[in-house]
Amino acid sequence: MVYEAELNFLEDDTELDPHLDDLDTLEVLDANPEPLRPDPEEMLPLLTHPVTSQRMLAARAFCELQDARAIPHLIALLADPCPLVRVAATYGLGRNPSHDAVEPLIAQLDRDWNGYVRKGIVWALGNCRDLRALQPLLRSLQVDISAVRLWAASALGQAADLSYESVIATIPPIIRAAIEDPQAAVRSNCAWSLGRLCRELPSNVVYATAVDALIQILEEDSDLGVRDDAKAALLKLGDPRGIQAIENIESESELPL
Repeated sequence: MVYEAELNFLEDDTELDPHLDDLDTLEVLDANPEPLRPDPEEMLPLLTHPVTSQRMLAARAFCELQDARAIPHLIALLADPCPLVRVAATYGLGRNPSHDAVEPLIAQLDRDWNGYVRKGIVWALGNCRDLRALQPLLRSLQVDISAVRLWAASALGQAADLSYESVIATIPPIIRAAIEDPQAAVRSNCAWSLGRLCRELPSNVVYATAVDALIQILEEDSDLGVRDDAKAALLKLGDPRGIQAIENIESESELPL
């Protein structure tokens, strides 16, 4: 069966099959302290099995398991002809982050036609916390479909764990997306990332610009959820201007009509 008839980097969100997406499943697993996990000794040989369904089963197993022995095989599966296998491989690498996986993930991000594969890739790249991932993630935030932009916005918040220079480079495009992106969920994730990035900054011009952006979102965004995320980010920062803006809005909401 031919899975990749045509490369289409900017495919429409409506064409994405939600059955390809495992991120919600991973969140459930994280919430369960003692999930029933597969046996890695049984799953490792299946990563190179000639039958597609067996490779997919094994790759999904390593979305739950952490085992460095699986990493080279999961990297190889990024080029699998079946998108179901590729999606599982990206989430497996997100659960088993490795600097060795960064370049293969970036290469697949550039060429993969499937939006859910790209979504998994940006999640995995964020978990790798590697400087090489920064520019590809920024590009995804700017040009990809909304499902991918959503996770790129969150992944870029991990730049706070890298270097001061990474934070400085990440904040301006995050601000643009937080204000201009047409999807509220993307703007919300950008607000969260802005707050996280600011916590690693001294009180300088870049920090002040980011706080200004969060205040603008708080005061002007059309979506209540986005405004709430901006408020949460400002509260965590404890910035006096942000706190004052929150108090002003709350005082205005209490005024009689």
